[in-house]
Amino acid sequence: MKKCRITAIRVACYKDLIEQYENPIPDACNIKEGQVFIANGWKKPEGFCDSAWESISPFVMTLACGGEDIYSGWMKDKKSALISCNDGFRPVSFLIEALEEEADETAR
Repeated sequence: MKKCRITAIRVACYKDLIEQYENPIPDACNIKEGQVFIANGWKKPEGFCDSAWESISPFVMTLACGGEDIYSGWMKDKKSALISCNDGFRPVSFLIEALEEEADETAR
C-alpha cells in the first residue's frame, strides 16, 4: 500500500447560496488552497475535514492500493484523481496522487 498526497487545488465559496439557505456556521471550512496532506495508505490525515474525507476516501483507497486510470483515461496522470468535497456552499477540489513511498506498517 502506498502513501497519497492530497492537495487542496481550489476552494470555492458561494455566498449567495450561503445567505439564502445556510444557517450561520463558524469555521465551516478551514482548508486553504495549496494546503497539502499525506494519507498513510487508507488512513485519514490528521487535521483533514471529516466531511471531505467521506467524499474522497474511496479514491484515496483505490490509489493507495495500486489502482489507477480511474474512469478510463479521465486524468493525464493515471495514478491521480481530482475530487471535490460534497459541501454545496464551499466545495474544495482536491488533487489526490499516489506516491511511490510505501505506507507505514500501521496502515496495513
